[in-house]
Amino acid sequence: MAELSKRSRVRRHPERGLYEREAIDAILDEALHCHVGFVVDAQPFVIPTIHVRVGNLLYLHGSPASRMLRELGTGVDVCVTVTLVDGVVLARSVYNHSLNYRSAVVLGRARMVEDRAEKLNALEAVVEHVCPGRTREARGPKDEELAATTVLALAINEASAKARTGPPKDFDADVDLPIWAGVIPLRLTAGPPETEERVPAGVAVPAYATDFRRSRRRGQPRDEELSR
Repeated sequence: MAELSKRSRVRRHPERGLYEREAIDAILDEALHCHVGFVVDAQPFVIPTIHVRVGNLLYLHGSPASRMLRELGTGVDVCVTVTLVDGVVLARSVYNHSLNYRSAVVLGRARMVEDRAEKLNALEAVVEHVCPGRTREARGPKDEELAATTVLALAINEASAKARTGPPKDFDADVDLPIWAGVIPLRLTAGPPETEERVPAGVAVPAYATDFRRSRRRGQPRDEELSR
């Protein structure tokens, strides 16, 4: 279980709060990207970026020119959030409309990843997070590309998750109204891969592209494999 602090405790709809690491990790692993919030010179910023979880670490990556990464690498407090929307909840009253969702929040201070081996493993993990199996084929980063990429590591010690599931929660007085109510399920699905025009003839579309989906599946590297 992640540390349950005053900052990480769910206050609005506390019954939706989830604090088990298994639930938090599952949300972080399924989400393709996160939003990173921080404050610099009394000015708040929220920036989207790609993340990956490896064991108890959350890695964030981007350009050295990124103000966000420069500031966070100095030890600024950070809040990382991810959200997965699972459905549109339509109630009989406008007041009770909602979304079914799963979200996670990680709080702490990130460190700059300086060690070359850790940085390479983190970038491999980022690619595998986005598209499992891709690093077995793609060329690895050259030294100048590695230098042009910043990686931050944030320990998942202070975190929580929150989720809403199920049908609309209408007031009893509205139940008999002749209005449809229910849930429209949503899921992220991939279309057919679109081959770039300069790919040499005879190079087939790999199975991980034709079978792409956003869930942890058989063949996706485990934490210990990415941490080697």
